Amino acid sequence: MKRNRNKPRLALFTIALCVIVFLVSACQKKEASLSLLVWEGYADPSFVRAFEEAHHCKISASYMGSSDDLVAKLRGGSAANYDVISPSSDVAASIAQAGLAEPLDLSKVPSYSLLSAKLRELPLVKANGQTFGVPFMWGPNPLLYDTTVFAQPPDSWGIFWDPKYKGKISVWDDLSTLYMAAQMLGYDKPDPAQLYNLSDEQLAAVKQKLLMLKPNIRKIWSTGGELTNLFQNHEIVAAMGWPLMTNQLRQANFPIGETIPKENTTGWIDHLMITRASPNKGLAYEFLEYMIQAQTQKKVADVTHYTPANPASAQFMSDAERKGLHLDDPNAYMQRIYFWQDVPRRARYIEIWNEVKAAP
Repeated sequence: MKRNRNKPRLALFTIALCVIVFLVSACQKKEASLSLLVWEGYADPSFVRAFEEAHHCKISASYMGSSDDLVAKLRGGSAANYDVISPSSDVAASIAQAGLAEPLDLSKVPSYSLLSAKLRELPLVKANGQTFGVPFMWGPNPLLYDTTVFAQPPDSWGIFWDPKYKGKISVWDDLSTLYMAAQMLGYDKPDPAQLYNLSDEQLAAVKQKLLMLKPNIRKIWSTGGELTNLFQNHEIVAAMGWPLMTNQLRQANFPIGETIPKENTTGWIDHLMITRASPNKGLAYEFLEYMIQAQTQKKVADVTHYTPANPASAQFMSDAERKGLHLDDPNAYMQRIYFWQDVPRRARYIEIWNEVKAAP
């Protein structure tokens, strides 16, 4: 009887084919991913990991140092690299109007109706009858200080110019530093919105005011970690900062204080948006819903010490935590903060700030 020599070869071919099909199938089942471009503290594992586990996905986060950093990346052709962004109130409107963000179907974000009505009613992320973002967290740009140097909280931004603190001050690499100098010149009176609509003459005076500050500046910081290190290394004694750094320094047992001076300060309302170019819009909607839920908002506040947009998060806090985040009387605290607005002449502001930084 004649043996069929092709059978073993056929069997091997079949096995090999099955292995290839299995490998291709495994590759196609690759773990879903979501890419974020957000402020520091907004992708901490303490709250992000639960979302990853529940949705069998991986979150990767890039951090921005300023609003202009975010806009530059979105306009520079990188929009498709990110699914979710967290613009502040100074650029949220322009991002929406420029078509860089996805108009939201709010029925896919059920917790939206639970957010602060005051924040939801603001026009910042609305255009052509559509909503492009959800309020997330808000807070001030406070004055941070070393309590071993200042027995009492400094009552004015004016201490930044005090000659005794030469080389001991730090300011943020952001237009907020221009706003602060404008406040020192009284340009926020009687209307704080003037900070975002300064004339050429006023900008020239702001520039001169900041040039006078330069001898006192040890470093202009661009990331939260940078400012935290400056304090811990005792290179500086005071700075404009964020509550995030206050929280981090307290956890590191550094003697840090935080205050809003008599001139008041500027601040921000951060929103979560889905980029128009996102390839993962379904998962991005799930992420927005998760991030504005009361329990998640409490966890974000634990990390950042920012005030949640969802007032229901207060039920998960102690009395001290509620008071510390000003959820006991948010309206009164908001009176001390001039929330960032769109700056029509932003390019000119940036030009002035760059001239200040370039000056010796």
